[in-house]
Amino acid sequence: MSPIIRRGGDDFTLPSKYLLFILTIVCVGLIVITFNTNIFSGPLNSVAGVFVVPFQKGITAVGTMLKDTTDRLSEITRLIEENEELRAQVDELTISNTNLEQEKYELTELRTLYELDSQYEDYQKTGARIIAKDAGNWYHAFVIDKGSDDGIMPNMNVIAGGGLVGCVTDVGPDWAKVQSIIADNAAVSGMVLSSSDNLIVSGDLELYKQGYLSFSKLVDSADKVRIGDKIVTSNISDKYLPGILIGYISTLDDDANNLTKSGRLSPAVDFEHLNEVLVLLDLKKQAEK
Repeated sequence: MSPIIRRGGDDFTLPSKYLLFILTIVCVGLIVITFNTNIFSGPLNSVAGVFVVPFQKGITAVGTMLKDTTDRLSEITRLIEENEELRAQVDELTISNTNLEQEKYELTELRTLYELDSQYEDYQKTGARIIAKDAGNWYHAFVIDKGSDDGIMPNMNVIAGGGLVGCVTDVGPDWAKVQSIIADNAAVSGMVLSSSDNLIVSGDLELYKQGYLSFSKLVDSADKVRIGDKIVTSNISDKYLPGILIGYISTLDDDANNLTKSGRLSPAVDFEHLNEVLVLLDLKKQAEK
C-alpha cells in the first residue's frame, strides 16, 4: 500500500519507491556532510558530552559493580564450601583424637594392672571391666562384667591401681557386684607392714570426701609406727588375702585409753576413677568354711 499524504483536503499519493529513494538520498547526504564537515562536532558533540557520556559511565559503573558482586558471591560460595569441608575434617580429627586419648588412657590402665599383676603374681586373677555403679561420685559399690561363668565367687578380692579395692558380694552368670573398702559398712583387718602391728581399717564415705579412710585399734606399744608407713591386709583377715596394699598412714593419734592408736590413712586406690579391675580367683581359707 502506498502512503497517503493529505494536502488542502485533497488526497496525495506518493509511491513507495519514490519515498524510499528520497530517504536514501537524505541518508547519503548526511553521511557525506558528517565526513566532510564538522557540523556535528560542535553543539551536537556538547549534547553528547552532557548526556551520553555520563550515561555510558553509569552503565560501566553498574556493570563493574555487578561483576564485582558476582565475583564476591562466587568467592563467598567457595569459602562456604571450603569451610564445610574443613568442619568435616575437624570433626573427623576430633573423633580420631578422642579415640586415641581413650586408647592411651586404657593402655595406661592396662599397664598399671599389669604391674599390679606382677606384684601379686602368686595369686590367680582375671581382669574385668566396670559396667555399672551405685549413685555418688565414688565407686563404693559397682558391677563388673565377669560372673560365675568366669569362675567368680563371693568374697573374692578385687584389686586395681595401687592395691585393694574390695571384695565380691553377689554373683550372676555374667556379672558380679563388688563392695569397696570405702563403703560405710566395710571393715578390713590390716597390718602395718614395717612393724607387723594389726589394726582395723573402716570405710567412711563422709571421711573419703577428704580423701581418707579411718583406722583404729592399733597396738603400738613400742612406738614403731610412723606416718607414711604402708598398711596391708593381715593374715588374720576373714576374707581378704594377706599382703595386699591398702594405703599409707596419714595421721596417728593416741586413743583415750592410752593403749591403742587410731588415725587416718590415704588409700592406695583412686576410688573416683575406676574402669578396669583384677579379681583374685583365690579365696581365703577361712571364707570357705
